[in-house]
Amino acid sequence: MTQTVDGYWPSRWPGEDGGPRRQQIPRTGTGLNIDHNSKLEVVARDVTAATMAVLRDSGEVFILRHTAGDDAISWVERIDPVTLECIERSPDLLGGPTWPGGMAAHANGSLYVIFGNHAHRLNADTSLAQTVALPRLRPYNSFVILPDGNLATKDFAGHRPGQSATPLDPSNSELLILSADNLEIIDRLTLSEPSIARLSAQPTGADSAAIYIVGDTSLLRVQWNGTALSFDSEFVAPYRTLPGQTYGWDAVITQPAAWFLDNGAGSENYAGSYRGVGVSTAPLHLVRVDLNTGVATLSEICGLPNGVVANPPVVDESRQIAVGFDSANGVLTAFDYDSNGATSLRWRRNQYHACHMILFSDTGEIVTAHYDHDRMMEQCVIIDIESGEEKARADLQSPVQSVLFPSPGFSRDFYTCSFTTFSHVTVI
Repeated sequence: MTQTVDGYWPSRWPGEDGGPRRQQIPRTGTGLNIDHNSKLEVVARDVTAATMAVLRDSGEVFILRHTAGDDAISWVERIDPVTLECIERSPDLLGGPTWPGGMAAHANGSLYVIFGNHAHRLNADTSLAQTVALPRLRPYNSFVILPDGNLATKDFAGHRPGQSATPLDPSNSELLILSADNLEIIDRLTLSEPSIARLSAQPTGADSAAIYIVGDTSLLRVQWNGTALSFDSEFVAPYRTLPGQTYGWDAVITQPAAWFLDNGAGSENYAGSYRGVGVSTAPLHLVRVDLNTGVATLSEICGLPNGVVANPPVVDESRQIAVGFDSANGVLTAFDYDSNGATSLRWRRNQYHACHMILFSDTGEIVTAHYDHDRMMEQCVIIDIESGEEKARADLQSPVQSVLFPSPGFSRDFYTCSFTTFSHVTVI
């Protein structure tokens, strides 16, 4: 078994957002190093709902795909890293109610998938080793791998597409720890409120971690000691403090703060893009929660009502810059922040970004997106995080806006996903 410090395979990008802290920073390699002579070459493949790509060894790219509906399935493909053609395909994997799930390359050599209300362990050749049903008939929106190799997951408590008129199930979400060996439930804990966002985690020891959950109203922390879960009752950080403010999405964990974006209500109204679907009357905020004190501070992205997001910000700890966005109002904003978490505006761009990002911290480049509504075309936009200046842009051949996960490639390249298109972008 290959050993790593956090249970993931030792690759450049073994799981969504690069790892459990969701910093969206590649683990190895260098940035794109784009200059005035650089061009972007795009190869695209039409796909049905490719959620993400993860990397294992050199040349090994795996993508997670799924169907739609209340009884959807998922599957994994190993693809050619350049042509994007399928080399190997898993069997159909039992799923359930659709919401984008997750996949990761584990330190033990296996691939794990959680989608719908099922979890799966696959071999590196995409053959299926094990499947288990999860206890609730809800989607489980992905997972994080803990330092001891076990998996943490929870059920999704939000509206799914087309369900905005239906009252939400008020049940609080339940956190599960699954054994990496056999996917059995090791421990479970009902949380103090529902949660829509994906989990984040910060290793605290060789077998322990702090698991962070953005709940409907508060950021919660649960401790895992390698054997059992325990709710950290001394850390409950309310962040919904304004009239018209709605729930937050996935948290980026830094030292010593968690960062996320609020006003997620309306994201279920996605219809090819997020423009015009927001329902929150309060402006959308970059939220910072101090992990020592639990104090939440809010910074407005653009000050406009009816904003919406479904994904996390990017935080560059070395430069002390945080970048958030409002997908409905088409604004991308960067803030400087100090050691106390106070923020000040650094730059702002008009840009319809909605997906996760990639931060190349060595070069200060961030991979963002822009949806051109007039041409119905998703574009990648590489931005200098310090100046906000655009370094390069290219069409991705996707007719819908991406709300999913990009990933780096093995060199000066990266991959993007949408519900219709999988694209490979290379700097030449």
